[in-house]
Order: sequence, then structure tokens, then C-alpha cells
Amino acid sequence: MKVCHFHFGKDGGAERFFVHLVNAFAKRGLEQSCVIRKNRVWRKDIEAVANITESNFRNLSLDRILLPIKVRSMAQSLKPDAIMSWAPRASELMPNYKGCIKLSRLGDYPTKLDYFKNTDILVCNTPGIAEHVKAIGWTRGVEVISNFTSTQASAPIAKAELDTPQDAPVVMSMGRFVKRKGFHTLIDAVAGLPGVYLWLAGDGEERESLEAQVDARGMRNRVRFIGWKDETRPYVSAADIFVMPSSHEPLGNVILEAWAQKKPVVSSKSEGPMWFMRDGENGLLAEIGGAESFAAAIGNLLSDQALSQRVAAGGHETLMSQFSEEGVVDQYLALFARKP
Repeated sequence: MKVCHFHFGKDGGAERFFVHLVNAFAKRGLEQSCVIRKNRVWRKDIEAVANITESNFRNLSLDRILLPIKVRSMAQSLKPDAIMSWAPRASELMPNYKGCIKLSRLGDYPTKLDYFKNTDILVCNTPGIAEHVKAIGWTRGVEVISNFTSTQASAPIAKAELDTPQDAPVVMSMGRFVKRKGFHTLIDAVAGLPGVYLWLAGDGEERESLEAQVDARGMRNRVRFIGWKDETRPYVSAADIFVMPSSHEPLGNVILEAWAQKKPVVSSKSEGPMWFMRDGENGLLAEIGGAESFAAAIGNLLSDQALSQRVAAGGHETLMSQFSEEGVVDQYLALFARKP
């Protein structure tokens, strides 16, 4: 079976899932071709299992004219069983090719449907996104297939590697440093928890603002900006609590990654987590933008070991039952086998 992917994402949770899925398809013997942005840090994680074409596909570039011609030719020569575009922008590249099923995978809520003129089926990673596309007028196929993550446990790093006392409680979060990810809220929450350290993995346009906030709160001695890491699991494994503070999060891949390391999770009441998290059972939920709400939830987990163990176990159980690699890949393979 052959699959062509178009993916113009940058670096973050969606890209980690793309890498996971491409490698999972390879384990099932699929032949894959990928068109991705230039200079992606995760290219090395798929280049052994996929043929890669690089392009930025910008509006004001020669690629904007030449790449659509190239991918039509690619489809005609490769004769794939499926073409899969990732997010709206990549869906603009979908060729008007009749020889296979054409899927657009959505991890967020599109504002319009113009991007998907050549798409047969929208694959949404939450029920909320599926309901949204129908509500704004989509009348072709819709499927809900969620994400999965690696469930392999990892040995923790020594906290000393990040200049953190071994007995200090550590809160961790990760993602792109943009406003909707809510890291400003998390910093304020930890500011009210003396002795608690905060590890932030990632980078982005808000980095300077976040560092200034840390300095303004007098927290420089207990906040660690650790940048993008090829492998985040040892850091998550070493933390005591994982927090996802986003104001808008269609799913929340990072929660699944924390559950894989059997960590208790505090999440905002954003769209994705409200679908699969149950407060007090597999995590704790805090108010969006509410630093005091996050601080209270973190404090409860640190002071109540039984609660911490219960929600960590509940999270791991949810991960294994609802977000397994085998089940997700099976659903995609069934779609790829459909005739257009």
C-alpha cells in the first residue's frame, strides 16, 4: 500500500504525532512519500521510512506555482492508495487526482472549507472538530480518528542535570511558546507555590516575554527553559506533575505523552481535554487562564499522594484503552482501502 503525505507544520505536538504515524505506517509495510517544510528538526525521524520532498509552499514563491504541478505528477507516477494532507494549508495542495482516496487530517477547527475542494474525507482527531466542519457546511465524508503516542516508559533524567534539587517537586509543560498555550498562566500559578520548580520544554515567539515574566516574579532560580528536545520522555518521567495550560487545545497530545510516563496531569478546560479527561479520575481540570485554579490543582496533587497516584493510574488506563497505536493505524488502513 502506498501513501503520499503533505505536511507544512513547524515544530510541536502535531508534528510529533505526524512522525509517530509515519513510523507506525512503516511498521505495517506502507510505502510513503512526504512533502514537508525545509529544515524541519524532525526530518531525521522519518527519512529512513519515507521519500521526502522539501518545500515551504509560500504564497510569494516559485514553489507555489511549481509544487502543485510536481505533486500531480507524483500522484500519476506513484499511483498511491491514499493521499493525506495535514491541516488546511497543506490541503490546498491536494491534486484533483481520481485514482485514490484523498484525506485531509484536521487537528484544529478550520474557519472555512475552501482549502478542501479536492478532499474526499475530512479526518478529525476529536468529535468536536467533526461536528464543527459539518456545522459550517461540509457535506462529504467525515471520520473521527484520534491521535496516539508512544506508550513506552522511559528512565528519568537526574534532576541535577537541570540544576534542580533531587527532592524538589517539579512541574513540567511543553509546546510552542505562543499565547494560546497558556505558559504565562502556568508561570503565575507556580509563582504562588514556593519551592516548586518549573521545567518548560519548547521555544517560540513568546520566549522573551515568558523569561521577562519569570524575572519579574523573582523565579529565575526555579524555572528552567530547556528548549526543544528530540526526546522528551526522560524529562517528563523525572517530573512530578505535568500541566497543559492551553486556552485552546483541540486534543492535547502532550497529555497523552505524560500519561505514557504514568504522571498525574493538570489540564485547562479546553476543548480536547474536556472530551477525554474526567476531573478527579484521570487528571485534574483547571479554569482557562486561571492561575489560582492551576495553583490549587497542582498543590492538591503535591499534598495528596493518594490523589496523585489515582489520577496517574486513571490517565494511563485511558491512554491504553482509547489512544493505542494499533487501533488508530487500523482505522487509517481501512480508510486507505476505500475506493473514491
